[in-house]
Amino acid sequence: MSKNSYLKRLSAVLIANLVLTSSALAIVIRHDKPVDSYLAVKDDFPPLATFYNIGVHGTLIAPEWVLTAAHTVFCLSEGQFIRVGNEMIEVAARYSYPSYELGEENDLALIRLKAPVLSVQPAKLYRSQDERDKEVWFIGSGGTGTGLTGETVSYKDNNGILRKAKNKVVAVTNSDLRFVFEAGQQGLELEGVSGNGDSGGPAYIKEDDGYYLLGVSSRVDSWFKDVGEYGVKELYTRVSTHVDWIDKVMSADELERAKLSSSDGFLQAGMTPENLPNICASISLTSVD
Repeated sequence: MSKNSYLKRLSAVLIANLVLTSSALAIVIRHDKPVDSYLAVKDDFPPLATFYNIGVHGTLIAPEWVLTAAHTVFCLSEGQFIRVGNEMIEVAARYSYPSYELGEENDLALIRLKAPVLSVQPAKLYRSQDERDKEVWFIGSGGTGTGLTGETVSYKDNNGILRKAKNKVVAVTNSDLRFVFEAGQQGLELEGVSGNGDSGGPAYIKEDDGYYLLGVSSRVDSWFKDVGEYGVKELYTRVSTHVDWIDKVMSADELERAKLSSSDGFLQAGMTPENLPNICASISLTSVD
C-alpha cells in the first residue's frame, strides 16, 4: 500500500443495486496461534456499541453517550438505531471534533442517545497521559485474517463474529496512540490489529473498578502495508488528550454543543446526499440482526 495514511477501509465504498460493499475495519490475528483463542463475547467488553450490520463500533461512556470515530458517523443521524449490549437505542444527535477533516487527526465524535442505557456499565475515560508501553485490548466484528496474509475473510463472510486481540502502545502524539502488528517473539501472546469492520472501536484495559477507554480506532499509517499485515502501523485517537472536549460537549446545552462541534457527516467515496438514505437503509441494524 503506497499511501502513507488512510482510513481503516471504511471509505472503500461501492454501491450497486443498493448493496454497500465496504471495508470498515475488524480484528486480524497472528498466524501461529489458535483461531479460537481470539474469539470474544459481549461480556468481554460490555460497553461496546455496534452501528451497522457491517460492523463499525463505539463505546458507551455514559448512559446516554457513545464515543466513536468521526469518520463513522455518516448514517448516525436522529432516528438511526444502534446496539449497546442487548439493547437497541435510538440516536438523538451527533457531535464531531470541530477541527476534524476526513482521514486526518482528531478522529473523534460523540453520539447522544434518546434514552439512557441502563443495562450496561459505561466505560471510564482514561485521563492519565502515561499510555506508552501499555498493553491494551482491541475488540470488534467484521473481516479477519492473519498477519501473513492480511485480511482474507470479509465482514460479510465473518457474519458478525466478535474477536479480541492485544497490542502495545509504541508511541503517542497529542492526537493519537500508535500500534504496530508484530510477528513471532516480538508480538504479544494474542497480538493483533483491527481489520475491516472495527472503525470507531475501542483500545481498552480492564481494572478492578471497570473498563477504561484509551483510544478509538481511526486509521492506518504505513508505507506498503495493507490492512492486517505484519508490520502495519495503526493509529487510535487518544482519549486522554481529548477529555476536556468530551466533558464540555456532554455537559453543555444544545446551543453550546453546536459551537463546540462539527455537524459534518463526512461522506466518503461513493456517497452523495442523494444516495445516502439508501446506503443507510441497507446497512442499518434491525431488531433481528
